[in-house]
Amino acid sequence: NGFSLTSSQRKQLLQSPGGAFGSCRFKLPDDIKHPIYKRCIEVFKAHNIRYFLYNGGGDSQQTSLKIAQASQYYDHPTHCIGLPKTIDNDLPVTDTCPGFGSTAKYIAVSTQEIALDVVSMHQTSTKVFIFEVMGRHAGWLAAASALGKKNKQDAPHLILFPERTFKSEDFLHQTASTVRRYGYCIIVTSEGIRDAQGNFISDANQTDAFGHTQLGGVAAYLSNLVVSELKLKTHFAIADYLQRSARHIASKVDLDQAYAVGAKGVELALNRQSGVMVTIKRLSNANYRWTLTQTPLSRVAAKERKLPSKFISANGYGITNSARTYLHPLIQGEAYPQYRHGLPQYLAFQPEFVPKKLPDWNDPDV
Repeated sequence: NGFSLTSSQRKQLLQSPGGAFGSCRFKLPDDIKHPIYKRCIEVFKAHNIRYFLYNGGGDSQQTSLKIAQASQYYDHPTHCIGLPKTIDNDLPVTDTCPGFGSTAKYIAVSTQEIALDVVSMHQTSTKVFIFEVMGRHAGWLAAASALGKKNKQDAPHLILFPERTFKSEDFLHQTASTVRRYGYCIIVTSEGIRDAQGNFISDANQTDAFGHTQLGGVAAYLSNLVVSELKLKTHFAIADYLQRSARHIASKVDLDQAYAVGAKGVELALNRQSGVMVTIKRLSNANYRWTLTQTPLSRVAAKERKLPSKFISANGYGITNSARTYLHPLIQGEAYPQYRHGLPQYLAFQPEFVPKKLPDWNDPDV
C-alpha cells in the first residue's frame, strides 16, 4: 500500500485507533519453498522493496520471520523488522506490548463503572454482572480489571483466568458467597477459560486463519449457569472490539511506547538489521522507566507468554501485589484525542495501491 499523508493527517493518525492502519489475517505456509513465497519476493523485486516492518502478536512475528527467511532463500535480502503490538500482552521477551496499556486502562475503568451501576440497583434488581474480556490463553487483560480495587468489597470480586481451570461448582459457591456478603457480585472473565479436560468453555466450533479456535461468548454461558443454578438476576457484557479501539481513554505511557517502538523499528531497518523484533525493557517500577532493545524473531514467533502464577492470588480469583506493581505503570497518563462537535477526530482514509508491475498470480492452492 502507498500512503501519502499531509502533516495534519499524520497528527490525526497519532490520535486514532490502531485499526486506522488496516489489518489482515493470513497465515503463510510453513514451507519456504511454497510458490507464494517466490511470488512475494518477485513483487518485492519488482517494486524494489528492501524494508519490511510488520506489527502484531506472535503470529505476526512468525510472518515477519518467514518473510526474512524467504528473502534470503530467493536472493533478495530484505530488512525485516517485527514490531510488538497486541492487546493480549502475550509476547515473550518484551516487558509489554503496545496496545495493552490502553486496553488495560479501558478494562479497569469499565469494571469500576459497571460496579457503580450494579451497586445502585442490586437491592431490587441485578445481583450478578459478568464482564467478558479478551485473552485466549493469557489473562493479562482480566488481571487489569482489578487495578481500581482498593478493598475486598470493590469490584471485581471474581476474576476467571485462562491459566486456572474453571470449576463450575467452586465458581457457583464463590458467586453465591459474594452475593450473601455484599449483596451483589461483579465477575470479570477471560474469553479463554477452560474446563478440566482443557476444552474452551465457549468453543464456537470454528477456527480463524491461523487455526485458533473461535470463541463464542463465555459470559453468556456463565450468566445462564448462574441463573439456572443460583436463581439470581444476572447481566453480562462483552468488551469485544470496543476494548481494542477505545482510543479516547488511551494510556499516555502506552502511546509513547507505541510511537517509540515504531521509530526504533525504522532505525533498525535503516541500520541493515533484519530478523529481529523491537522489545521494551523495564528499568524500574518506581517512576516507571524503560528503554528499547531487540530480540531475534525466532524467540517470539508463534510463542505466547502467560500470566505468571505469582500474579494470581492464592484462591485463583484475584491478583497479587506483584501483578499490581507490574500493571500500574502501564496505564499511567492520559492522551485524549482532539474533539470536534463532541466527537473524537479519528483519521479515516483508504489505502492507495501502487500500480501493479506483474501479471495477476493464480494461487495453486485455490
